[in-house]
Amino acid sequence: MTHRLHVVLPAGVDDPATPSGGNRYDRRVLDHLAASYDVREIAVAGAWPRPAAADRDRLAHALARLPAGATVLLDGLVAGGVPEVLQPHADRLRLVILVHLPLGDETGLSPAEAAELRALERRALRLAAAVVATSAPAARRVEALHDLPHVHVAAPGVDRADPGVPSGTGHRLLCVASLTPRKGQDLLLAALARLTDLAWECTFAGAGRIPPVPDPVADRVTFPGPLAGAQLDAAYRDADLFVLASRAETYGMVITEALAHALPVVATDVGGVPEALGEAGGGVPGSLVPPEDAGALAAVLRAWLTDAGLRETWRDRARARRATLTGWDETARRLTAILRTIEEGTP
Repeated sequence: MTHRLHVVLPAGVDDPATPSGGNRYDRRVLDHLAASYDVREIAVAGAWPRPAAADRDRLAHALARLPAGATVLLDGLVAGGVPEVLQPHADRLRLVILVHLPLGDETGLSPAEAAELRALERRALRLAAAVVATSAPAARRVEALHDLPHVHVAAPGVDRADPGVPSGTGHRLLCVASLTPRKGQDLLLAALARLTDLAWECTFAGAGRIPPVPDPVADRVTFPGPLAGAQLDAAYRDADLFVLASRAETYGMVITEALAHALPVVATDVGGVPEALGEAGGGVPGSLVPPEDAGALAAVLRAWLTDAGLRETWRDRARARRATLTGWDETARRLTAILRTIEEGTP
């Protein structure tokens, strides 16, 4: 018998103009869950995590129509900020909330805004039959933040990809991330401004507002906007080094996407990034640097650009790490196991 799974997603999850790691995770894992479940999607519009009353009412109406005992997987962006909507259905439905990023951890919030979102999210998550995070560090963070006994983990998978041909100088740098303060493009630009004596170019692919670009590097950086499909694949293949200067990451799917192309990675040591980067071939396939430290990032990039032996070592490790990456079928298998445990009433 095929089990039915109701999934609540933010509207626009498939909009190519607004790609995000959370949206890609939702879509890829649901594609694979369809092998085990009759998946019924509920897309809810609104300015999440605190939408207008009309959008909260639409979500409440959608939940009220579901049969008693139904399993409902909710994206945390939709569910985390509306505990008052979930409350009437917590005993009637099996609510499972997938947390991509704790709401209060978003960069740029005032202390009051962060505190309010954390309080709302705590109430929401405590109504769930299960909470799922996308990395072990993220799960421990959610447990500690909201005093939860256990948060499950279903790490993102990655699609297999063909490696590109590296250049001799390693000068082609790539950053793929939404253009928001949390992703740290400003830090990367500040680091690059310290390397004007070296040959390099950097592509910043992503949707959002372009940050201020220092004059000394203006002619060496490009912002092509969001890339997907063949264009994104080509960007990875045409790069030598992937760089991500995030201030917060629960996992960092773009890191494993880069590694799937055998691309070494330099990234900030935050959240689930070390888990995504991993080790293979005798070490890390790149380097982790402290967050908010443009000087440390510049030093690592200088080493990459000036040391051919280092480039070859990192490339060897990236090729080895590529061989260890798991696909979305494994993510779906883990999530299915979590959902079945809830459905069977097992702790």
